[in-house]
Order: sequence, then structure tokens, then C-alpha cells
Amino acid sequence: MSELEWSSVVARRMARHQLQTPAASSPADVVRAMCGAHAQILSAAEVSVALRIDGATRADVQTALWVDRTLVKTFGPRGTVHLLPTEDLPLWTGALSALPWSGGSPVPEARMTDEQTAAVIAAIGDALAADDLTIDELTEEVVARAGSWAGDLVMPAFQVMWPRWRQVIPAAACAGVLCYGPNRGRLTTYTNPHRFAPPFEPEDGEKALTEIVRRYLYSYGPATPQQVAKWLSTSPAFMARVFERSDLAEVELNGNQAWLVRGDTELPDASASGVRLLPYFDAYAVGSHPRDLLFPGKAWTRALAGGQAGNFPVMLIDGIVAGVWHQRRSGRKLSVTVEPLGRLTAARRRALDDEVTRLAEIQDAKPDLTIGEITVGPHA
Repeated sequence: MSELEWSSVVARRMARHQLQTPAASSPADVVRAMCGAHAQILSAAEVSVALRIDGATRADVQTALWVDRTLVKTFGPRGTVHLLPTEDLPLWTGALSALPWSGGSPVPEARMTDEQTAAVIAAIGDALAADDLTIDELTEEVVARAGSWAGDLVMPAFQVMWPRWRQVIPAAACAGVLCYGPNRGRLTTYTNPHRFAPPFEPEDGEKALTEIVRRYLYSYGPATPQQVAKWLSTSPAFMARVFERSDLAEVELNGNQAWLVRGDTELPDASASGVRLLPYFDAYAVGSHPRDLLFPGKAWTRALAGGQAGNFPVMLIDGIVAGVWHQRRSGRKLSVTVEPLGRLTAARRRALDDEVTRLAEIQDAKPDLTIGEITVGPHA
């Protein structure tokens, strides 16, 4: 069992995320390398993707998503909203459908039978086959197709009650019949990916999940079953069984066992270098482990929220979290405040200036940098 240097692991991840040197890749290729771009905050996802592509802007990512349709906004790892490559939908839907089912709503009166779930998924797919629909429009269509029981207001959510059918939305995405459409003004819409993707069926679940784990290890490895289970929001015991069938090589990192894909265990000789500003929920920060090595010292309390990554935009120095930052836009001006967690050398300050300039270019704005304390909380 070979022992790996943490600095080499960081260099490998930075290179494979195209964070060391942005490449002339397509948005779909970049998102594939990230194993999905977290898109709960879509503008942050657009920045995440664009900063990995030489000269790209948010507009290029928007074109890939809404015009070229090479990207799709849908439900990905952990049941959260992600951008995924459209051509990978068969793989992702197969893999996510293979994860153990958690048992439905915790509210007894809201639970649905397997037959009811299947009926709602079919109704969603049919309703979205011809048009993009808002949530209220989709409710009407699902109730009309599946029955009045689907519209019963039995799901507590945000101080209101949602109709029963809405708990099936992530399952419909995993079945490949639902994804997000372009906003209609301020309203979210949903659509059926079969309207713009080649006809597809979810791939075999076991094979697809094995492939997703191998892709994760390519971009984020080495890792343990527990760490991949956290990324996918499933049980470590279940993921350990996936590891057993995935042809992996055991290595040692920081005195602990971890795994890489067999035949893909080479690490670069040079360490990562440079300064990068990653937005909210960037995949590199969310998916990388061990947390205590990526978020050392002050970063553990300043850049994490209860141990969870992504709630604060982070500054990387040589691939390690070394600060937090916040941006505010006013007209064409992008005001960026960066709070370093240690001393910035003159060279790193110049690199930070360049990074803020690039961040502004991505968002078609003029940069303004302040070094100082971030006073806003997570998600601000």
C-alpha cells in the first residue's frame, strides 16, 4: 500500500478540476470533470464552471444550459440541484436511482405507495412532454392525470402545506422525466429532458453507480467509502459494497486508508500554486476530503458552517482554503471583499488582484477589491 503526500493529492485535484490552469474545454466537459456543479445558487454555478475555462464568462455557461442544451439543471448528488452534462443523463439517472430509498415522507399521512409514486412520475413525464410548466401549473396537470389524492395538502414546508405529489419531484428527475426549465420571469419552471436530449433510459443502476464512484475518485480521490457516501448522501455500509466491486487500489493518506481507481494512482511531482476564488458551493470545496487538511487551522471555523463546506465562498492558496470572500454588485461595479486567514505575500496579493479581475470578467463587471473582514454570514 503506497503512502501519498497531501501536497501531491492537492496538486492532482487542482489539475483535474482545471483550477491550476483553466483549459480550453467546453462547459459540459468541465462539469463532467467536476462530477456535477452545485446549482442551488445558479449564478454561483455559472461562475464555478466559467472560472475553469480559459476566457469563459457566465454567458457561455448560460448558452450551454439554455440554448445549446449541452448542460441540464436537475437533481444530482445528495438530492440537491446540480448542472450535469446532458449526454450523461442516462448514467446519472441510473446511478442515483440505484441509491437506497429513504422511505418517503416522515409525515405518515403524506406517504405514498409504490403504485402512487409510479403514477405521479408518469403524470409528470406526460405533463412536461410538450411545455415548460411552473409548479402550480404542474400541480394541476399531475392531479388531473393521477387523481385528486395527489393534490392533498399534507406536506409541511416553509410554514405552508404542499400537495402530496411534490415529494416525488427528485424521483421523477432520477427517472429521467423532469429537470428545470428556464425561469419565466421570477417563476421557476420544469421541463422534460426528453424534449432536448436524445431518447434515453436510465442505465443499469449497479454499473452506473460504479462508474460515478470511479469518476469521483478520478477527480477527488483518494477517498474512503464514508467520504463518498457523504457526497452522495447514502450509507457508508452501502458505499463500502460499491467500493468492493469497483476495482480500486488501496493507498495511505495522512496515516489513513483511502482508495483510488486501479491504474490511476500517479500523482504530479509539482505542488499546486496560485490563488483562486471559489464561489458558494463550488464542487472542489464540497467534494474534497479530508476536511481538516483542506480547511486547516482558522479555516475550519471561518470557512465551514457546522463542518459543512460550501456555505462561504473561499479563497484557495496553493489549493488549500486560506480565506473567505464576499461580493456585492452595484451596476457594473463588482465589489469583492477578501478576508485572508494569514499573511498575504506581495506575490500572492498580485495574484489575488488578477483573480478578482478574472472574477469580474466572468460576470461582465468592473472589479473593486478590498482586503478586510467579512461581516455577513453564510449564504449572504
